[in-house]
Amino acid sequence: MKRRGLTPSVLTVFRQWLTCAIALICLGSLFAVHVFPSSRVPVFPDAFKLYKPENGFRSWKSELRWVQEQSPPQLSKVPSSPMMIKKVDNLNEISDFKQLWQAPSSRDFVQCVSPNPSYSSPGESRGYLVVYTNGGLNQMRAGICDMVAVARIINATLVIPKLDKRSFWQDSSKFSDVFDEDHFISALANDVRIVKKLPKELKAETKAFKHFISWSGMDYYQDEISHLWDDYKVIQAAKSDSRLANNKLPLDIQRLRCRAFYGALRFAPHIESLGKLLVERMRSHGLYIALHLRYEKDMLAFTGCTYGLSTIEANELTSMRENTSYWKVKDIDSKEQRSKGYCPLTPKEVGMFLSALGYPSNTPIYIASGEIYGGDSQMAELKSRFPLLMSKETIASVSELEPFVHHASQMAALDYIVSVESDVFVPSYSGNMARTVAGHRRFLGHRKTISPDRKALVQLFDKVKEGKLVEGKRFSDMVMEIHRRRQGSPRKRKGPISGTKGKERFRSEEAFYENPIPDCLCRIGSLGATNSVVTM
Repeated sequence: MKRRGLTPSVLTVFRQWLTCAIALICLGSLFAVHVFPSSRVPVFPDAFKLYKPENGFRSWKSELRWVQEQSPPQLSKVPSSPMMIKKVDNLNEISDFKQLWQAPSSRDFVQCVSPNPSYSSPGESRGYLVVYTNGGLNQMRAGICDMVAVARIINATLVIPKLDKRSFWQDSSKFSDVFDEDHFISALANDVRIVKKLPKELKAETKAFKHFISWSGMDYYQDEISHLWDDYKVIQAAKSDSRLANNKLPLDIQRLRCRAFYGALRFAPHIESLGKLLVERMRSHGLYIALHLRYEKDMLAFTGCTYGLSTIEANELTSMRENTSYWKVKDIDSKEQRSKGYCPLTPKEVGMFLSALGYPSNTPIYIASGEIYGGDSQMAELKSRFPLLMSKETIASVSELEPFVHHASQMAALDYIVSVESDVFVPSYSGNMARTVAGHRRFLGHRKTISPDRKALVQLFDKVKEGKLVEGKRFSDMVMEIHRRRQGSPRKRKGPISGTKGKERFRSEEAFYENPIPDCLCRIGSLGATNSVVTM
């Protein structure tokens, strides 16, 4: 008996049924993805990781799992930001997302820190260089790395520097409490001889005490300072800050500074370990901003900035400035300072600024700072705009922070790590930390750093206060246009301001560690660009 084939009508019905089945499967999949999104913390590529785990530490995966199980109670109370799981539905939202979070193009700039082929190991040491650093953490870090270069120039053996214990912060930390001392010595073994202590037989030796001249070049160290070896075996530098020129130094000396700053002078293991945990805890809330809110008592007193403060608070800051002997300028016009852009933005002004840039209220923000002057009352308006404000004190447990709390440099190091690793870094003032973090982020691939134009912003804020301008689209457009080219794109380090002379000329230059172009970042294929990079 001959079998009959399927009729056209049956085939049509079958195709329609199959099409419906496929459509239902697709709809079910979409429903599962968008209604029940994964709650896992996103895995970040290696480019985002500043630190590699040392032997004896948990791997990144196991450490993250440990964080999730052992995070402090206060962290669990902070609501998660939906930005981490937000679905981008249209081209406008994609454009907005890029505008807020995408890093600027690196324009083919890569790290180039290897010395030239003619670079040799350190020659015979002519004596010992003893260094007393000064200032806060990042001022000391820059000074230490400059002294590495100076030791190379004058053929000295560098004694591990002494950290500043007399400044405003009164921190008793030793070098090994803040930095990985053994790594510092070994990483620079081909550049400079470094010892932990001055040999006993030289402790009673007469020393040449020197205040090295600020922003000095090769001639000063090779001629004036090197001649001291004729009469002394030990040179003692009373200060370390800004003692080496930013520019016009040999390329090998500049690259040595970079190898020291970005590779050799890493933080002590206990600081790196907690720093990594803080970064992961911030990332568990999604993309985040690190805000260096330099609205602290010492900075306000030093700069004479009292805008928005009470008469009692202003008088307290004035008294502090007048009674601090090493702050030379005493009589400061607060209004003039602010109008010139010399004052830190207030917490309220920072909130207006971030809102105008388009960051939504659910943006996680890490506050990298010490104690905010005025406390909660000063932070109230910023917190009303951005409720997800976090800090090391809120995302670390009391027991985790206990070893650090009485050591300002170690606390600042934690903020430094979280700031360098953030998706966006915003400093409210261009101090030492702001500059060094910005430079480090350039070095690691031009991560997004938004530098507020404080002078221009103050004029807009005052117009809002006077009722001449309202917060809205026009205000936002003006703020965004001002900052379109202030987001960390590659550019050559700025030289001195035209017309300045003497020390003011050097002071007006962009600091070496704020922008390592052109010495330590080169275009791919250009002369001097190498595949050798500093791994952190």
